[in-house]
Amino acid sequence: MKLQVAMDLLSVEDALKLAGKVAKYVDIIELGTPLIKTEGLSVITAVKEAHPDKLVFADMKTMDAGELEAEIAFEAGADLVTVLGAADDSTIAGAVKAAKLRSKGVVVDLIGVEDKVTRAKEVRALGAKFVEMHAGLDEQAKPGFDLNGLLRAGVEAGVPFSVAGGVKPSTIDAVQQAGADVAVVGAAIYGAADPTQAAKELRSAIMWRPAA
Repeated sequence: MKLQVAMDLLSVEDALKLAGKVAKYVDIIELGTPLIKTEGLSVITAVKEAHPDKLVFADMKTMDAGELEAEIAFEAGADLVTVLGAADDSTIAGAVKAAKLRSKGVVVDLIGVEDKVTRAKEVRALGAKFVEMHAGLDEQAKPGFDLNGLLRAGVEAGVPFSVAGGVKPSTIDAVQQAGADVAVVGAAIYGAADPTQAAKELRSAIMWRPAA
């Protein structure tokens, strides 16, 4: 299982600083939507140039003009981009077309999608590299939010998937046990007193598994 750090920061400087602290322990560096909206495509280029050996994930959350938005993100240096699962199939197909031309990937974010299992199968058939079982910050703040719902959807869908929303040291094993391809960690890394140590501990938790 790969480890992805989600950087919900607001400046290129902060993004580069955090990436420098955790890159050793993560596989994918995600540039959050607020960061891209604040700094523009330049943050994608800056992070990719600083860490060319890492997959740079541009969380564009595209809802329309899929081919165009994917193209500009890939040209800026992104390896992966997101399209929302609620988007029209043609939007997802357009982004996938742009990705295939550049040997890149499209991740379909299922945030806000009620039937995640059905939609996951549909978008995988459209060419998504994997789907993201995602609960946003607002959803996580609601009473009764349970990460296990995302994990069950991932297992039932039977397609490559990542999990984002409440992944932390106490839940990372459950994410791995569910068969997720990628664990997406945000606040548990960027909000930690020592992000380097937090990323290191999460990496160790992924690499070590108890005997069956």
